[in-house]
Amino acid sequence: MSTNKIANRLVNLLRQGQFETAQKELFQQDAISTEPESANLPETKGLDAILQKGAQFRESVENWYGITVSEPVVSAQHFAVALTVDLAFKGQAQSRMDEIIVYQVEDGKIKHEQFFY
Repeated sequence: MSTNKIANRLVNLLRQGQFETAQKELFQQDAISTEPESANLPETKGLDAILQKGAQFRESVENWYGITVSEPVVSAQHFAVALTVDLAFKGQAQSRMDEIIVYQVEDGKIKHEQFFY
């Protein structure tokens, strides 16, 4: 699958809140997920670990109020999207998360995702 097709499919799935489906369908088995250094979270390696990280995040959310995903900016092997999520973590007030996510595509699947927030 081309980088452009992967980018558009990912945006579609994210807009529907289908995070796990997107990862299972579009990520390589040995994909890597990187958070900003300031988040003090280790790099996550492998699709199973990425799926687990996503499940833990979703379990920490009490309420989802909305999600906005930009159109992708695509180059030959990379694309980026802006993601805004309005949510409330368990026991906390509603908050807004704004981030940019950059994806690297290799052999028709996402090889690396890196978050900036």
